Amino acid sequence: MSSEQFFAAVKGRRSLYAISKEKVVSEEKVQSIIEEAVNHTPSAFNSQSSRVLVLFNEQSDKLWDLTLETLRVVTGGGEGFDQTEQRMAGFKAGYGTVLFFEDENVVRGLQDQFPTYQDNFPKWSSQSSGMLQFVVWTALEAEGLGASLQHYNPLIDEQVKQTWELPESWKLIAQMPFGKPMAPAGEKQFAPIETRVKVVK
Repeated sequence: MSSEQFFAAVKGRRSLYAISKEKVVSEEKVQSIIEEAVNHTPSAFNSQSSRVLVLFNEQSDKLWDLTLETLRVVTGGGEGFDQTEQRMAGFKAGYGTVLFFEDENVVRGLQDQFPTYQDNFPKWSSQSSGMLQFVVWTALEAEGLGASLQHYNPLIDEQVKQTWELPESWKLIAQMPFGKPMAPAGEKQFAPIETRVKVVK
């Protein structure tokens, strides 16, 4: 693959909120994408601390219903909550959701093994998760699936663990609803590149 081909995929990855349940690719293909991404995304000290839960169909619906009711309790509902309901309905309209976690047992193990770097391992774990999210997001886009990245953690953490019987050490990082794109992404604005990149020769 050339760098031009790589960046074509990178540029195609956008936040898409209008998605549907239509199966652009099979569940098996999505699973394969996730597994490849988890295996080949780099991590500090090869810690492989990232964990993923993939929800399809009614399981994905359950997540967004759970999130909606949690937000209703936290905010008290009331005036303006209809916008939150619409947002959750949009995520629920998708084909599935990818949940990203980091295994804190792995992070703590590295902190114990390498105390000199102990303050850095949580940061490096977060960086690894960010890379994994990007790899999954870009790969899904390349298969014709739109996605966006959401952060309703830590509000829903315990309910997610209980509902899907996940290990206590799995720390929820992000949620990625995905589905067939029903509307294009809006125009993206870029800050001046010369204020963001410095080159010294």
